[in-house]
Amino acid sequence: MILWKWEDLPDFMRTDEVRPYYEILNKRRGSLVLKRMMDLVGGLVLLIILAIPMAVIAVLIKLDSEGPVFYRQERITTYGKHFKIHKFRTMVSNADKIGTAVTVGNDSRITKIGAKLRGCRLDELPQVLDLISGDMSFVGTRPEAVKYVEKYKPEYYATLLLPAGITSEASIRYKDEAELLEAADDVDRVYIEEVLPGKMKYNLRSIMEFSFIGEIKTMFRTVFAVLGKDYSDEEQKSRV
Repeated sequence: MILWKWEDLPDFMRTDEVRPYYEILNKRRGSLVLKRMMDLVGGLVLLIILAIPMAVIAVLIKLDSEGPVFYRQERITTYGKHFKIHKFRTMVSNADKIGTAVTVGNDSRITKIGAKLRGCRLDELPQVLDLISGDMSFVGTRPEAVKYVEKYKPEYYATLLLPAGITSEASIRYKDEAELLEAADDVDRVYIEEVLPGKMKYNLRSIMEFSFIGEIKTMFRTVFAVLGKDYSDEEQKSRV
């Protein structure tokens, strides 16, 4: 990816809170180029490999419930750009109209096949299309719904210096986010006031420590997390 000049950034991003993160990325432009190359080449290779499995999943979704194969909610990525994410639909077709933009553990809107897809994160396979287009990256802050970005604190906008990601350190630490929100009386409020700040701590730290090798490590950590490794108390252990 190409990092924009500071003066070309949207006004809401040209702040004192965002500037330190911009300066760090500006010194690591080589890693940013490698990052984009990996996303493009990796996305094309994955699209070829996953074409048949994705076709099978698409058929299973159509057989399981009425509605489209893909879920195309509007999300936010680099520099505040709006885009419609590609995900396999895992909920009933009118889910956005009968609940919140985040999902809780035993969400009644989730379909039978959707529950299985979510458990293995297979619902995110179509995001290879977003990798190729440049709207997303293998590693980066998970793309938030518009209404949550509108609640960002000034520092959080630094995460929009990079493309939204399929995975991230925050995703690894909060892989059970749905279960955390299950008992909340007001899911949106708890997400904005409690969950989002916790995730942003990791997202902002990832920018401060950004490197191409670091992103490769995060991808491997994601695989281990999906296979069952628990990273939730890793930070606490490191402080002992």
